[in-house]
Amino acid sequence: MDIQNQLTRKEKALLESLTTRNGRKKSGCCLCEGARSVGELLLRAPELVLFIVTSQFDEELNLPNNIRKIEVSPKEFQQYAATVNSQGVLAVAKTPETKDGPVDGDFILAFDQINDPGNFGTMARTFRAIGGKELWITTGTVDPYCDKAIRAAMGAQFALNIRRFPDLPSLCQEAVKQGYINNFITDPHKGTCCFEEPLLFDKSVIIIGNEANGVTCFPEGTKSVHIPMPGEYESLNAAQAATVFLVEYVRRNVERNK
Repeated sequence: MDIQNQLTRKEKALLESLTTRNGRKKSGCCLCEGARSVGELLLRAPELVLFIVTSQFDEELNLPNNIRKIEVSPKEFQQYAATVNSQGVLAVAKTPETKDGPVDGDFILAFDQINDPGNFGTMARTFRAIGGKELWITTGTVDPYCDKAIRAAMGAQFALNIRRFPDLPSLCQEAVKQGYINNFITDPHKGTCCFEEPLLFDKSVIIIGNEANGVTCFPEGTKSVHIPMPGEYESLNAAQAATVFLVEYVRRNVERNK
């Protein structure tokens, strides 16, 4: 394995710029930190990786020979790491390009101004785990490729097609053009029970709204669905609620294939 021991001035400047959203947008790159996140990136999209930096190389990562690898001191590595207790490996990668072709899958998962990178990452990871492919987001949603979102998702972003829209109505309009005519907004109290709605995953869009304020609007034809809470609790965390819906999708598929 060909390992370098010095970052170039250009690479150092790029690493420093990736701590900001503007820097990521301007460079078209992102920072992927941690062994599992880097491993997922290498598995799903190795062609995006520009270079890898570590304070101690792990042979289990099976790094491709055509990717530049730089080993630096733990002190220098910590200058670029986003975590206090780093695992000692990070990758700089090009941000994936959105694929604008036909939509694939039974349903689209949509985030309307989800602000918390931890929530975003957890939901993206769960969506990928159940076989989801199309993740659509509106303006105001956290940057999918910020370091916290990537760590929370453990690199699931690189296996999803993330499409961006200025607002919820334009997102739903594009979904209809693609043949996804059923829009469902998750609501903590009203609407059809998520375990009983027959069209929930039938060429549909399942919309998760902002953590504090819910969805920004209700596009025409949108239906509300809720998770029954016998404990009469006010609401669930956005990521918890999304997980219930996604597991219900798996449950229905299991029942259908019996």
